[in-house]
Amino acid sequence: MTGSADVALFGPVMQLGFVVPDLERAALHWAGLGVGPFFLLEHIQFAECRYKGSPTRFDMSVAVAQWGPVQVELIHQHDDVPSIYTEFDGSRAGGLQHLGVMTDSVADHLERLAAQGIAPVQAGSTANGINFAYVNTDGLPGAHPGGMIELIEHGPAIDGFFAMVRKAAGSWDGREPLRRL
Repeated sequence: MTGSADVALFGPVMQLGFVVPDLERAALHWAGLGVGPFFLLEHIQFAECRYKGSPTRFDMSVAVAQWGPVQVELIHQHDDVPSIYTEFDGSRAGGLQHLGVMTDSVADHLERLAAQGIAPVQAGSTANGINFAYVNTDGLPGAHPGGMIELIEHGPAIDGFFAMVRKAAGSWDGREPLRRL
């Protein structure tokens, strides 16, 4: 790929998704580097979720902050249910698990990717209507752990949340680095 918009399979990366063993500790680490504030979403509720084609339920929390044009998402799964997070090579110590990109339609995007042999590994929607799909780009020839891509569908809930995170980062004074929602 040349990187041209005409051949790129994905839009620009807007999010770095890290699996971490301790959300608070990881948020404080990033805050010490000037990234913040982090907004904590505890025990995310899914309307539906599929992992490797089968319905699944697991317990996870995330903390999200903005770092210039890139968002940092910290992910912690509280249980051992098989998922992209527990089966990630760096799940015990933590590490970069995925790159997030926005899309107008997860379903349409997955249809286009299927022709390239790229398929969803985990996909679904949250209780407030946010559609997502993590695709198997980290399993393609020459790939490596951390190379999975998440498709995040534009919509009122996610666009509003991401705008709030960006706005908070623009005026953040370093205080209250982790904020519970």
